[in-house]
Amino acid sequence: MLDDADTTEIHPLFAGAPQSTEFRKLRKRLIRETRAAIEDFAMVRPGDRWLVCLSGGKDSYTLLAVLHELQWRGLLPVDLLACNLDQGQPNFPATVLPEFLKARGVPHRIEYRDTYSIVTDKVPAGRTYCALCSRLRRGNLYRIAREEGCSAVVLGHHRDDMLETFFMNLFHGGRLATMPPKLLNEEGDLTLLRPLAYVAEADCDRFARAMAYPIIPCDLCGSQDGLQRVQVKRMLDEWETRSPGRRQVIFRALMNVRPSHLLDRELFNFSGLLAPEPTGIAGAVPVLGDPKPGH
Repeated sequence: MLDDADTTEIHPLFAGAPQSTEFRKLRKRLIRETRAAIEDFAMVRPGDRWLVCLSGGKDSYTLLAVLHELQWRGLLPVDLLACNLDQGQPNFPATVLPEFLKARGVPHRIEYRDTYSIVTDKVPAGRTYCALCSRLRRGNLYRIAREEGCSAVVLGHHRDDMLETFFMNLFHGGRLATMPPKLLNEEGDLTLLRPLAYVAEADCDRFARAMAYPIIPCDLCGSQDGLQRVQVKRMLDEWETRSPGRRQVIFRALMNVRPSHLLDRELFNFSGLLAPEPTGIAGAVPVLGDPKPGH
């Protein structure tokens, strides 16, 4: 079993891992939770090829390491291709990821597309870049996936990303929705997967720091203040501080939806929800003033 695995045999992406009991528990938890999400949402079709998107942030490094560990142990029967999209951001360290991946024998593709200039040109001053940047990035990743014969585009969004997106949709979009762990694209030819759906952001951060992976910060959207997502994140942090475990309780609620207790008429047939018509008057109480029986 995975939890009983000898840590002397590990994938190169785990080379140099701390030998502390705390880190071993963290590593096992990451692998266990990722494997659970993959199984729960039926992400695997044996023999498929996955495009694993690597931004250089803590989440994508964690995703890459855990997926390769699962594949290496025979628990993930798919082919993995790591991909980084260099979006032309100023001062982006273009050699970091290719050297990292090559040194660890990870199959990869590095793609350069200057979407940075498009975003900064199209988005008015003072507005956030995230929506356009994400749309352009997603389009390029879909193109690369098709060129590489991949059936799935795999992203490093974790549990906390999903919670933040839920509240952003709730507060600003007027809908109950979040990032799904599994989604078919509009064209119907690619699946979007988020295997870290059950993983806490704090665990990704602890793991990447412990492994000393070369983190590349986002100097585009990450440089903007006052983003809606940042505000939601602070709110959740405050809740978590006052009531530890609050994030996980909210996340469980997303997996325990009761359509009959909401207000979406397309999701639940309220018009068809009727009590049966009365069939008799047995036990009826006489109304004051009614004639008595026999009168």
